[in-house]
Amino acid sequence: MPTESPRTRAMNETRDRILDVALDVLGANPDAGMGEIASAASVVRRTVYGHFPSRLDLIRTLTERAVTEMTAVLTELAATDAAADAMWAEFIAHVWPVTHRYRVLLALRRGEYGAAIHSLLGPVDELLAELVRRGQDSDVFARHLPADILSQIAYGVVFTIADNDPSGPRAATITSLLMLGVPETRAITLAAGHPEDLRAPAT
Repeated sequence: MPTESPRTRAMNETRDRILDVALDVLGANPDAGMGEIASAASVVRRTVYGHFPSRLDLIRTLTERAVTEMTAVLTELAATDAAADAMWAEFIAHVWPVTHRYRVLLALRRGEYGAAIHSLLGPVDELLAELVRRGQDSDVFARHLPADILSQIAYGVVFTIADNDPSGPRAATITSLLMLGVPETRAITLAAGHPEDLRAPAT
């Protein structure tokens, strides 16, 4: 493989720093402009625009990073034979840092970039719906709503809690499981993260 040149490495490091800073800046103010992001990243606006020609390009790249991280976790969990509610709890535990880091996407999804973000989050939405459908088929999750809608409601709660209570995933895990129709005692047990609780609950 060709060795990355110092110039390319420096450009990639600058790009990554801009993305990391953008998350912090947009997390504090979703309406922040490219100038504010450039200032926070200690670069000039031209440098930001050199990597991201528009604010939409920046938002799309942030979304793509989030999707890559979340789909990796969901795909790995889908290959296990754990109960669906245990899989959901494991997903929240593993993806909590990602959810908290990218929580601004929920706010941006409601605005002018909603269509772009929605289309990029498609793979995550599909995997979450499949997980909920798996739980409904095994009578672990409620059936009062279609899987795709119920999964969005439950995961929306996780983003909301991440935006207001960054201390840890416990509250998000319990609340989202309750939204999915899991009994409170089971939800609390799963949120504790005991390995033996990966089994399906007794019927």
